[in-house]
Amino acid sequence: MQKTPLTYRDAGVDIDAGDALVDAIKPLARRTLRDGVLAGIGGFGALFEVPKRYREPVLVSGTDGVGTKLKLAFEWDRHDTVGIDLVAMSVNDVLVQGAEPLFFLDYFACGKLAVQTATQVIGGVAKGCEQAGCALIGGETAEMPGMYPAGEYDLAGFAVGAVEKAGIIDGRSIAAGDRVIGLASSGAHSNGYSLVRKIIARSGPGELPTTLDGQDFRSAVMAPTRIYCKPVLKALAQHTIKGMAHITGGGLSENIPRVLPENVQCVLDPSTWGQTELFAWLQREGGVSDEEMRRTFNCGVGFVLIVGADEAEAVLATLRAEGETGWVIGQIESRPSAEAHQVRYTA
Repeated sequence: MQKTPLTYRDAGVDIDAGDALVDAIKPLARRTLRDGVLAGIGGFGALFEVPKRYREPVLVSGTDGVGTKLKLAFEWDRHDTVGIDLVAMSVNDVLVQGAEPLFFLDYFACGKLAVQTATQVIGGVAKGCEQAGCALIGGETAEMPGMYPAGEYDLAGFAVGAVEKAGIIDGRSIAAGDRVIGLASSGAHSNGYSLVRKIIARSGPGELPTTLDGQDFRSAVMAPTRIYCKPVLKALAQHTIKGMAHITGGGLSENIPRVLPENVQCVLDPSTWGQTELFAWLQREGGVSDEEMRRTFNCGVGFVLIVGADEAEAVLATLRAEGETGWVIGQIESRPSAEAHQVRYTA
């Protein structure tokens, strides 16, 4: 008995849909082009030339995903901002060492390619690249039947930045008396969503608030991660910044110590920035302790800069002029012993 001929489409992979997606995202990527791009989407490899203004460029790379925030994107059919989250998680990490993000690549994997949904996602990636000032120069779309449930996908991203060798920010000069500046987050960003989802599920649809922080509930929960690159790079060009931290998984308590010398600790005053409605609701509804909140969420502070006491107000003024909301949220003190925590709270 002669068997029916099979095609790749019969196996679940639609090459035509993949081609349609590439055609849809090319104009989105084109909007992110910047100096250094030699060849972008469409080739086997993307080409980028480090801008000639760098004398001793050091490349800084970062990679990340969006995590279980994607489960809410699937459930609520909100796909237009998770691409911004994807870019933000990598470019904000690269920024911590003083690097300017140069280019970004994404990886989009699904069981069956839905061109409209994928275009929304990659549109968010392009928007995030525009916010960061980096070029979207390549990526990969993987359609893998049987690997993902219908309607679901996964995302990964990879960013490369450059910094002058002499300008690398490594935290080694941080000393007692320095001030800690916190920049406002736009929400939970892309961390702690396994707990967020559990709190939402336990509350039930009828018990959820209508609005939080001036937005409808779902918009507040899904607010894309803030990208700090352009304002912070402006501050770096004008002021001496000793150390920086991107407040991601581990929250304030575990990310700030990553840039501190062993002999100091950071003392934070939570009253200086207050608590947003979103985080107040999560803490109240979930019965989450202060300690657990601070090691899970950014708690309203998405990025931290550490500067000399005499520079703090000038740095804040520059950041505010660039559209950031920020505060002096604490200071650096001598660490009393090796056993002492490197982040302490006044309340």
